[in-house]
Amino acid sequence: MASSSSYLSSRPSATYRRAQPPRASGAAAALHRDASADPAPTPLPLFRFVSFGLIVFLGILQFLPATHFRHPNDPHRNWFPIESFVSESSSFTPLGKYGASGRESAELVTSNYGEDGMVHIVSWMECLDLRLLAVLANSTLTSSRNPDLMYFHFFIPGGSEDKLSFYKLKVLFPNSHLEILGQENIKELIRNAMFPLKPNFEELAPFGIPMVLQSLTKFIYFSTDLVVKGTAEELISLDLQNHGIAAAEDCSKRLTDYVNPEVLDAIQRSASRPWVSDTPYEKNACIPDLNVLLIDARNLRQDFLQGVSWWTSVLNWNGSTGESNPSLFLTLYHNYSKLSSSWLSVSNKASPESTAKKMVIPYDGPKKLCSALGAGSTLQHERGDLWKRYLPPLSSQMLGR
Repeated sequence: MASSSSYLSSRPSATYRRAQPPRASGAAAALHRDASADPAPTPLPLFRFVSFGLIVFLGILQFLPATHFRHPNDPHRNWFPIESFVSESSSFTPLGKYGASGRESAELVTSNYGEDGMVHIVSWMECLDLRLLAVLANSTLTSSRNPDLMYFHFFIPGGSEDKLSFYKLKVLFPNSHLEILGQENIKELIRNAMFPLKPNFEELAPFGIPMVLQSLTKFIYFSTDLVVKGTAEELISLDLQNHGIAAAEDCSKRLTDYVNPEVLDAIQRSASRPWVSDTPYEKNACIPDLNVLLIDARNLRQDFLQGVSWWTSVLNWNGSTGESNPSLFLTLYHNYSKLSSSWLSVSNKASPESTAKKMVIPYDGPKKLCSALGAGSTLQHERGDLWKRYLPPLSSQMLGR
């Protein structure tokens, strides 16, 4: 009986032990009591007012006009004040060797260059010879103060389909902005404008290119037969005075060398066309040089090619003599801005003294001459060694000898 009584008395105590929840002890219990008992801290009303006012102030700032800008193509990522750019004239100070700062850079990357901040260089080649393109590109880059801003657009017969030519040039200029473009769209535009006449595409291409490639708003056109010694930044920054074209004048050639002055006077008196001068033509007017052109497509006359076609028909010019078409000169008469004579391309026979201060000089290396009938090409031998100074490394391996 005693053992049974002892057994029954132990059951309630076991049940009681299981029913009790576990108790926290020590620091944990104190922490639990503090967390449940103490309320969250309340910030002072002044702090809340200041915080709300700061948020509203920062929100209002988003609606204020911008005072500075940073052009995405500026390699130095400088900030320029917009007010000084808008209020100042478009005069230009060239970039320093490692870039520019302040107002000068703001003007450089927005007003004087293309809309994307680049200096666009355009060239047209009828007979493909990569040596000439390599010398033209490398001499331009070497003479430039900021080569990163140069962008080359080469129009060649094969166009973008000529992958091999593109890869060769990219090997020679791996860090340069460069593209190869086709000629057919430009030629089609010129054919339609000049019909039924047979046009000289190389002469007319600079004026047709911006009509097809409308992204080129302002660019420099270089003939492929040039070595560039001047800085492209200085050239593209020049003020065209509301003209669409700027060219240097060659006063060794006169208008009367191409057109009979009596015929020209008769046309001027009788014809009323936008491309015919309102005043009598100057008989001794100098001829614009078409090897270096600065073109602003926004001011270029849309009927320019139509004017050339009209003059060509009136003068009955057939181009068989191989001379430049005087119709171009008459369409440009008093419709272009004059470049400095330093940008005038001289002949290959010019003396070293006359070429010393020139910004462009003739290419004197070997080049291919294509037959007018498309029957292949012949190689014209080099006439000097200046071109070799501007050949980039690996040229012999990539372009041949």
